[in-house]
Amino acid sequence: MALDGVSFTVPEGRIVGFVGRNGAGKTTAMRIALGVLDADAGQVRWRGAPVDTAARRHFGYMPEERGLYPKMRVLEQLVYLARLRGVPKPKARASAEQLLATLEVVGDPAARVESLSLGNQQRVQLAAALVHRPELLVLDEPFSGLDPVGVDLLSGVLRREARDGVAVVFSSHQLELVERLCEEVVLIDRGRVAAHGTIEELRASRARNLWQVRLRGAPAQWWEVIPGTTPVQRDDGTVVLELATSTDPQRVLDVARSAGDVLAFGRVEPTLQELFREVVS
Repeated sequence: MALDGVSFTVPEGRIVGFVGRNGAGKTTAMRIALGVLDADAGQVRWRGAPVDTAARRHFGYMPEERGLYPKMRVLEQLVYLARLRGVPKPKARASAEQLLATLEVVGDPAARVESLSLGNQQRVQLAAALVHRPELLVLDEPFSGLDPVGVDLLSGVLRREARDGVAVVFSSHQLELVERLCEEVVLIDRGRVAAHGTIEELRASRARNLWQVRLRGAPAQWWEVIPGTTPVQRDDGTVVLELATSTDPQRVLDVARSAGDVLAFGRVEPTLQELFREVVS
């Protein structure tokens, strides 16, 4: 079974990250949403109605296995794909030219796709998903193979699309990018949704009460006089303490000040990568 009761919502104007291990079911879920595969049960709905062919004309899709025609010319292909979605030719050409400039595609628009570098082919693939000005973007590993400049460009484009009201859902193994870009995250594991919510909600539901203190000139194990403190990490004057719910962090700070010079003090928030490991372990 590839998917088991998977259900989540992608609101308009928001970026949702869809993350999970290899084989967790991400690509299958996306293909069902786009009509490439049929589900055995359940529905895909858009704006309250079941998705049909007419609705999918307003979706943009970037598959993990890139799907450009290598022998076709860059601009010609983008115009062709936009016209398949019902965009008039002059408008399709203007949109394609604008996207090639925005995404900084290096190469002659009249050249064949196969003549471009892999990174520039990736940018053209993204342009193909955007050229008809979709209402929903579904992107499967869109950052794969991009250099740092390309990652920044794509990130900016996704933020702009969301500001314009487009619903965006993308999968990625680059969890630091997901954490930076997404308002919401869906964690999928073994075909089931293991967690769903904003980064803050996920942190609140699973976070430990960890506090980091960095001191200069403090005696070893200075925290032992405070009840309800457990060291979880120690490194050259820095200690991460797990506090019991009854332990006041201000008490820790007071003791730290009396023990030495406090260089840093603050709560340790788990990263999305740490949350992901906890969910799938």
